[in-house]
Amino acid sequence: MNSGIEAFSNRLRVRACGVLIENNSILMVKHMGFGKGGYLWIPPGGGVKHGEKLQLALKREFWEETGLRVEIESFLFVNEFIQKPLHAIEFFFLVKNVGGILRLGSDPELNHEHQMISEVRFLSIDDIRTEGESKVHSRFYGFSSFDELLRIKGFFYS
Repeated sequence: MNSGIEAFSNRLRVRACGVLIENNSILMVKHMGFGKGGYLWIPPGGGVKHGEKLQLALKREFWEETGLRVEIESFLFVNEFIQKPLHAIEFFFLVKNVGGILRLGSDPELNHEHQMISEVRFLSIDDIRTEGESKVHSRFYGFSSFDELLRIKGFFYS
């Protein structure tokens, strides 16, 4: 198994990510070692395996990271994330919770000592503002409401 950020560095990754909004909060995963602030809050999701459909990858990754089972409601947008040494094409989908119990999961690509996921929780718009721009995925910072977030469509860079 690989260790930390090196496992995902210096190669292009395709990621499937889920946006789960409940009670006016969004489910986010805190990844240590990313971003300018030392960690980065990102919606649950991860790498698509060769031959794996995006939707199946999203459901698998969501389960691994959060303990929740989800169904996909709609496609939202694509984001190209470049923050050396990382480069990912991220496909974001709106999802709904259909079962499971929220828990701190893990990344099977990393060994136990090098897990980067440190927290999983629902963040309100105010929580996101409090964290600050450098500690939240750029596509999820600066909104006044989650309705506004769900209206964005297209291809973005961060």
